[in-house]
Amino acid sequence: MTSPSVTPIHSRDNAFVKDLRRLAQDSTAYRKQGRVWLEGDHLCRAALERHQRPAVAVFAESFWPLAQVEWAQAAPKIIVLSDALFAEISGLESPARMGFVIDWAVPASLQPGVATVVLDRVQDAGNVGSILRSASAFGFRQVVAVKGSAALWSPKVLRAGMGAHFALDLIEGVEHAELQALQVPLLVTSSHAGDWLHRAALPWPCAWVMGHEGQGVSPVLEERSALRIRIAQPGGEESLNVAAAAAICLHASGAAR
Repeated sequence: MTSPSVTPIHSRDNAFVKDLRRLAQDSTAYRKQGRVWLEGDHLCRAALERHQRPAVAVFAESFWPLAQVEWAQAAPKIIVLSDALFAEISGLESPARMGFVIDWAVPASLQPGVATVVLDRVQDAGNVGSILRSASAFGFRQVVAVKGSAALWSPKVLRAGMGAHFALDLIEGVEHAELQALQVPLLVTSSHAGDWLHRAALPWPCAWVMGHEGQGVSPVLEERSALRIRIAQPGGEESLNVAAAAAICLHASGAAR
């Protein structure tokens, strides 16, 4: 196997460093660059397990001597950054000391007849990442983000997703009208109306619609829904966090298949 090239960088004005800083700190930079930054060994391992081949592997200078044992062949190109420079770029309070740059392709069109999760303007990155993890865990293979949702490949969503991205087909920037192409029943959550989840006959495949943290599911999608679903809350809370509600609903669908 050919040894990858190893390039040390110490200047913050280096062109690669400038691009990497944008990927790490700008939530939509991946769309402009066509690449995604994965920081930390957990995300890097998850990518490799799903047969993702990184274009570049990046290591902090102090970590590189140890990293060579496991990661020397991880990518065709290796960049070694000074510790101070890696910390400056990192989006973490405690920099992870390694990361991958992987190529990102514009997603394909909606796939009809596939179990899907629709994010209807869900804006919190932590919520979006958590929902992606639930989707992957419970057998949903397509996630569709309506315009106004958080950027699916942003660094914060990637960290919250913990590798789920690589098990899913992710489609962004979709208009409400385009969801008709899914050709599966739409199920929407409601805090005050509809069938109780534990009693409902859930169709499969289906598309669960998870709505905006404050406004919920948009009226146009509620009108198009095949079912409105409520989650029993015997403790008396008014509503659930959207990521928690998604986990409960997707698990119920997965278990009922």
